Amino acid sequence: PRRPFQPITIRTARDAVTAAAVYLRWLGYRDIRRADQRPPSGIGIAAHGLIAQVDPTVAPASLRDVECLWLTAMTESAACVYFSLAGYAPEARARADSLGVPLFVLDLTGTPQPVNSLADDLDADGAR
Repeated sequence: PRRPFQPITIRTARDAVTAAAVYLRWLGYRDIRRADQRPPSGIGIAAHGLIAQVDPTVAPASLRDVECLWLTAMTESAACVYFSLAGYAPEARARADSLGVPLFVLDLTGTPQPVNSLADDLDADGAR
C-alpha cells in the first residue's frame, strides 16, 4: 500500500508541472525530468517508459493535443498521460479513450482527479 498522496497547491504553471511530477513519483515512476520533445501546447515531462503532458492553461485540452501526445509517446515506445487544469473537449476525451491515454484534471489543491477509466486504473495500480 502507498502512503497518502501529498498534493502541492497550484498557483502558477510551474506549480502545475511540479504537482504532476510529484503525483507521477507517487505512482512509482522514477527519474522524472523535462521531456526531450516539446509538446505543441503545455509542458512535457518524462520518466522511464512514460511521457506526460501538463496543460496549465485555462482552455480545455483539444483533440489535437491528445493525439500529439499519443504520437510522441508512440515514437518513444512509451506510455503517456495527460494532465490539464481546464479539462478536456468532448472529442479529446473520446479520442483519449480510443488511444488508451489516461486523462487527469489538476484541481487547485494539486490533486489529480481521474477523468477516464484509464486514469482510474493508473491511480489505483500505479506504475507497473
